[in-house]
Amino acid sequence: MSKNKYLRQLPKVDEVLDLPDVKQLSNLYPRPLIVDGVRYVIDERRGTILSMPDDELDGIDVSASSLISDLEGWLEKQYAPSLKRVVNATGVVIHTNLGRSILSAPAIDAVVAAASNYSNLEFDLEKGARGSRHSHIESLLVKITGAEAGMVVNNNASAVFLALSTLAARREAIVSRGQLVEIGGSFRIPDVMRQSGAILREVGTTNKTYISDYRAAVTENTALLMKVHTSNFRIVGFTHEVELDEMVALGEELGIPVMEDLGSGVLIDLSRYGITYEPTVQESVRAGIDVITFSGDKLLGGPQAGLIIGKTEFVNRMKKHPLARAVRVDKMTLAALEATLREYLDMDTVWQKNPTIRMITAPADELKTRGEALAKLLNDNLGEGFTVTTEPEVSKVGGGSLPLAELPTTVVSVRCAFATANEIETILRCNELPVIVRIKEDAVLLDPRTIQEGEDRLILDAFTKIREVVKE
Repeated sequence: MSKNKYLRQLPKVDEVLDLPDVKQLSNLYPRPLIVDGVRYVIDERRGTILSMPDDELDGIDVSASSLISDLEGWLEKQYAPSLKRVVNATGVVIHTNLGRSILSAPAIDAVVAAASNYSNLEFDLEKGARGSRHSHIESLLVKITGAEAGMVVNNNASAVFLALSTLAARREAIVSRGQLVEIGGSFRIPDVMRQSGAILREVGTTNKTYISDYRAAVTENTALLMKVHTSNFRIVGFTHEVELDEMVALGEELGIPVMEDLGSGVLIDLSRYGITYEPTVQESVRAGIDVITFSGDKLLGGPQAGLIIGKTEFVNRMKKHPLARAVRVDKMTLAALEATLREYLDMDTVWQKNPTIRMITAPADELKTRGEALAKLLNDNLGEGFTVTTEPEVSKVGGGSLPLAELPTTVVSVRCAFATANEIETILRCNELPVIVRIKEDAVLLDPRTIQEGEDRLILDAFTKIREVVKE
């Protein structure tokens, strides 16, 4: 039979749409999408016919009913959400590409409540008048950090941008050359300063800056002394950095406000858990810094947000700035952030409630036990061809936080006789529930630090599909 004859036998769009099974799909998918899908699968079948040799055409089915399975697969793929859950087995706790911090159960409940009901977002229930969305978290920020005032915007880049636009537009902001960093997403401090209208004034050298460098750079046009946390890198060795109390003293002497961008920001002293020391937000407040900005996600373990705290006169000016409306947060972010901040009211128990802090501070012996349990589960069920062992490794905090910290862990190492580590990684990543791993020396590594409760079985399910996919 010639190709043209098969092509003529292909069903019309309406013929496929009239099939009972296709009509039932209207209960699951919008009709316009179904119509697009029918056109797509007919075109695909046409392309298959045109690409096949004539002597292989006898077995091809061109009936309308033969397209139903392809149509269902196409619709399922098109209608599936683009943003989906993944299993993070990389050991990178604040994984920027995987959504950074996981919210705690109370924070999730707060988001659901805010999203599914009306709320007093900007309504003062006591006065019966319009209120401020900043009021929902300001008192918590003040209580936890010791600052005079606080506000929240949509991320820390916005926090820095708003602060500079408010305090230093068309005037100079003095910054150490060694702190002019670029972090993820090509976020560069000099670029942000330029866009804010502030005039950058670099002082010192890459590795050494002294308070005398700041003093010598001050002019009548100086509006701000600025300190920037270097986030995802460290300069070590022959270095000198100006201390906070030195900057505060100079600012007070000259009547110039001092601002510090802490980047990730942390509200709890992690060194108590054996983690690399990181200055806390509270230390900057106690030192007398006028304005402090930091992230609400990352080390805080909340939703993406930028937090601004400091002296009342400066924070209030930022609240009234026209940009504040452009970078404000919605009710769901506020709800999650409020619930997250409440966890910090008790610094001794926050690690139990906050998933990010819990993962970062997880004891090595606990991770060893969990790693061995996952290895046994895989060994008992994967069959021949797989070699599963455990070995000591290190996890990373991630998210531009604590770049020098190496967290001891025990990883599960998986090798396969009939698939390379790269092939396994691809199969796991493309699974219906993606499992994200790391590779080392042709082995796939699974780090229990970031694997959540109940995900061991999901990982096993993904691994059991490897043999099937490779055979195909």
